[in-house]
Amino acid sequence: MEGFLELFTKIERSINGFVWGPIMLVLLVGTGVYLTFRTGWIQVRWFGYIMKNTVGSLFSKSGKKDHGSNLSPFQAVTTALAGTVGTGNIAGVTGAIFAGGPGAVFWMWVSAFFGMCTKYSEIALAMKYRDTDANGVHKGGPMYYIERGLGKNWKWLAVIFAILGGLASFGIGNIAQSSEIAGALNGLFHIPTLAGGIILTVVVAVVVIGGVKRIGQVTSLLVPFMAIFYILAGICVIVLRITDIPAAFAAIFTEAFSLKAVEGAIFGIAIMKAMQNGFARGVFSNEAGLGSAPIAHAASSTEEPAEQAIWGVFEVFIDTIVICTITSLAVILSGVLEAGSTSVYGGNGAAAVAAFNFILPGTLGGTVIQISLLFFALSTILSWSYYGERCWGYISHDNKAVIMVYKVIFVLFCIVGATGSGQLMWDISDTLNGAMAIPNLIALLALSSVVAKITKDYFDRKK
Repeated sequence: MEGFLELFTKIERSINGFVWGPIMLVLLVGTGVYLTFRTGWIQVRWFGYIMKNTVGSLFSKSGKKDHGSNLSPFQAVTTALAGTVGTGNIAGVTGAIFAGGPGAVFWMWVSAFFGMCTKYSEIALAMKYRDTDANGVHKGGPMYYIERGLGKNWKWLAVIFAILGGLASFGIGNIAQSSEIAGALNGLFHIPTLAGGIILTVVVAVVVIGGVKRIGQVTSLLVPFMAIFYILAGICVIVLRITDIPAAFAAIFTEAFSLKAVEGAIFGIAIMKAMQNGFARGVFSNEAGLGSAPIAHAASSTEEPAEQAIWGVFEVFIDTIVICTITSLAVILSGVLEAGSTSVYGGNGAAAVAAFNFILPGTLGGTVIQISLLFFALSTILSWSYYGERCWGYISHDNKAVIMVYKVIFVLFCIVGATGSGQLMWDISDTLNGAMAIPNLIALLALSSVVAKITKDYFDRKK
């Protein structure tokens, strides 16, 4: 048995090495570059318009009215953000910096810049090719725009995406997050992991069994709170070391182009080995290209594809450019990098705790990180429960019994995650999560002309 497990682990790591290797990372970023040109650099030319009509519209009356069985545009984006803003924003970013130095931050910014167009394109396609059932409920995502956009002959690719997404919902979307929540509850309130898992199971069950509408209602309250809490805490950390800010940014830019940073360069695109090691965790900083977030956006009541899609630009901006930059600066300014390895602190999350503790008085920094991880992980579980539901719903043709069985199993997996500690399960989940990108990127590239037309028609009307 041990020999089989060792062989399985070796095979899994080889697959993971490809999924998160230089070729795939270049494909992810390269797709973003290509779509940036196809959409006319909307993240630059229309940035002001996008911010005004996303975050600037949050307090409008349309954002507060009832949208029937579907989500409001704001609920759709907070559901997507809930799945995107997760432990990767703290532990993933910390791991990337420890692996490749401050220069890793620069390349995260680059991936986020082009990722804005990738996520915009995903959402635009999800909106255009979504399905609406007899009750008027919208549903969509990569599996729908693969089948409807590329044609019935490509349904096999849509099914592959749905299977990968459905399985990943149990791993990255549940077990990994439940483990973080159990640890945070234990650290904050000394609650045993089993008890923490049971509490989490009850909370998740109440929300998940209620369907996408309840998930949207909860995330619309949870996401703004957790984002503002972490951003304010991070700003306090930065202000306390304000005089070191110029040196921190200097380190980010100079080390981005060091030999260490460009070790994985391919075809003139500098992809750091540090990003290869850290991107698997830090991918939650924007999630562009994986195809999960469009599933939530497709449930929006918005009728105009581009109107909902511009939320994708805002999503990546707030998640990576704002939240991940705050984490990065806290780590760099704290001086924890001088130890040279996260093993000194017991892992990426512990290193982030150490970074905040070095700057904030007493153990306040650790408390901030634990509270943030608690809410970040909980919101991720809620969103991924819906992603998985839609994936299994697509495969089963929305069989109610199948969907209910999925929900029950998903909820019970919270206990598995809270009490387990298998690194192999983390790695398998990681691989499944990254593998989702392959069918999605194929569809994005093949349907880029559709995205270009949607974009041109919409912004021509706005000029």
